[in-house]
Amino acid sequence: MKAAVHTRYGPPDVVRITEVDKPTPKDNEVLVKVHATTLNRTDCGLRGAEPFINRFFTGLIRPRVTVLGNEFAGAVEAVGRRVTSFEVSDRVFGFSGSRFGAHAEYLAIPEDGFVATMPANFSYEQAAPSTEGSHYALSLVRAARVRSGHDVLVNGATGAIGSAAVQLLKHLGAAVTAVCSTEHVELVKDLGADRVIDYTAEDFTKDEQGYDVVLDAVGKSSFGRCKRLLKPRGVYLSTDLGPLSQNPILALITPLLGGKKVRFPIPKQDQEMARYFKELIESGAFKPLIDRRYRLDQIVEAYRYVETGQKIGNVVLSVEPR
Repeated sequence: MKAAVHTRYGPPDVVRITEVDKPTPKDNEVLVKVHATTLNRTDCGLRGAEPFINRFFTGLIRPRVTVLGNEFAGAVEAVGRRVTSFEVSDRVFGFSGSRFGAHAEYLAIPEDGFVATMPANFSYEQAAPSTEGSHYALSLVRAARVRSGHDVLVNGATGAIGSAAVQLLKHLGAAVTAVCSTEHVELVKDLGADRVIDYTAEDFTKDEQGYDVVLDAVGKSSFGRCKRLLKPRGVYLSTDLGPLSQNPILALITPLLGGKKVRFPIPKQDQEMARYFKELIESGAFKPLIDRRYRLDQIVEAYRYVETGQKIGNVVLSVEPR
């Protein structure tokens, strides 16, 4: 089968489309013929081994996982002998997590993994970007225990995580203030934001409104800068480790002190979450934001675009079926 392979760390050009062995599903796995996948910040960081600490998890000298990609949508081609939840030809979508392997024509994934049948009336390219950024967003929202009526600020509201967070928060009944650039103000309003701060015109950390939750969906701020925005028992969350990797440490310390706190949840990756997103999509409460589409053989160009830092929502890769 064809796959996007990198055997060394480096810039986008280290990725090549080449032939690799087609996976054979284990007894508890389904083999998915991938029709669409995505390319995200995680793929960029692991391909380039940036920050360097990534190498301690992916291979110090060269990458152990050579085919990246963790979101997918496709059709079940084969099932293991113990699989009962899926059948051949089922249209499915999901998230392979640390297994990766979605930048290829075929992917094997456990039956009880983060996989579900696709939402009705969704194409493969619409379904593929429904799980990565959104499951991070949902984990943050749940960790903050957001309820109807809460005031929540989302920094980075146009990214894959931020755009999902805005929609999930509105579904819960929160009042959402979103931070983005001038050109995306109307887009963020369409996602459901009640109020928008244009970061090119003002510093959102100097906002006079108080918030129950500040969610930094791009990891470019800090608890120190955002603390003044929080109500007395407010919660700060970030998608990044923060300056000097402080956020996990603060998540352990601040709850002991009372008052304003940091939370740094570990995202869940299970079938319940996949089914939850299917229900949200079918109800109209969530729709993944798509920026650009590329073919799998254009993956180097797609990497270059993602690394500009200008993408909104998700970048989709179409995998041409044979």
